[in-house]
Amino acid sequence: MSQSLSRRGFLQTSALAAAALSVPGFATAESKAPLFRISLAQWSLHRALKGGKLDNLDFAKTTKHDFGIEAVEYVNQFFKDKAKDTGYLTEMKTRAEGEGVKSLLIMIDGEGRLGDPEETKRTEAIENHYKWVEAAKFMGCHAIRVNAASGGTYEEQVKLAADGLARLTEFGEKHDISVIVENHGGLSSNGAWLAEVIKTVGNEHCGTLPDFGNFGIDREKGDWYDRYTGVKELMPFAKAVSAKTYDFDDKRPLVTIDSKWGKETDFLKMMKIVLDAGYKGWVGIEYEGGQLDEYEGIRKSKALLDRCAEKLA
Repeated sequence: MSQSLSRRGFLQTSALAAAALSVPGFATAESKAPLFRISLAQWSLHRALKGGKLDNLDFAKTTKHDFGIEAVEYVNQFFKDKAKDTGYLTEMKTRAEGEGVKSLLIMIDGEGRLGDPEETKRTEAIENHYKWVEAAKFMGCHAIRVNAASGGTYEEQVKLAADGLARLTEFGEKHDISVIVENHGGLSSNGAWLAEVIKTVGNEHCGTLPDFGNFGIDREKGDWYDRYTGVKELMPFAKAVSAKTYDFDDKRPLVTIDSKWGKETDFLKMMKIVLDAGYKGWVGIEYEGGQLDEYEGIRKSKALLDRCAEKLA
C-alpha cells in the first residue's frame, strides 16, 4: 500500500471516529466510568454476624457473591480479639483478595474516648487504637474510622478531640494509614463542630467519614443536626462516605426512612452534595433498616444508589 493511501485511510478512520463521538449516547471507556464506586460496610450484616449465621471470615465472599460488590469496610467488634493475630488477619486478607475484594478500612469502636477530658484516659484511648492502625496496614486498608467522643463545653471538646486525633494521626501517618472520623452522636453529629476539629488537627491524614443518617446529637431529647448541611460541611475532608439506609417506600424510590425517629434521607439530594464536593472515592452501603432481611436491605440500598447514579449522570 502506498504512503498516500495509508494517509487517506488514517484520515478516513479519524473522521469516522470523530463523527461517532458526536453522536448522542456514544461514549469512550473513560467517559463511561461510574460517578462513584459502591462498597459495603460490615455493620449492614451485624444481625447475621452476631447471630452466628455469617462468619467474619466469609464477609468478603458474601459481599462479592451475594451483592456483586467488590470493596468492604470492616467493623472491629466482629474480630475484636484478633487485632494482633497475624494468622487470622492473613486469612481475612487472603480470602478477600481471592475474591477480588478490596479492603478499604476498619471501623473502630470500644477503645476509649479519643477526646477524653482526663489526660491519662485520652492517652490510653489513643494507644488502644495503635493496634488497629497496624492491623489496617497489614490488611491493605487506607484508613481506620474512629469516634471523636469527648466531654466539656463546645470549645473544650474541640481542643480535646483535636489533641487525641492529632496524636493518633501522627502514628497513623507513619504507617500510611489515615484516621477518619464519623459523625456518630454527641457533638460529632454537629457538622460545624467536627469540621472545626478536623481543621484544628490540620493534618491531611486526618479526615472525615460523613454518614448520611448519624446526625442525632441527642436523639432522646430530639436534638438533631440538619443532615444535608452536615454532610456538606464534612465533605471537604471526606476520605470515605457512609450511605446509611433504613426502610424503603416503593412510591418514593429515592428516599430512605428512619422509621424509629421519623427521619428521612433524600438520596438524590445527598449524593449530589457528595459529587458536587468533587469526591472520587467509595460510597459505602450501611443498611440499618428493620423491615427487611439484611440481605434484601443491602440489595435495595444498592439499587437506590444505582438509581441516583443514573439520575446524576
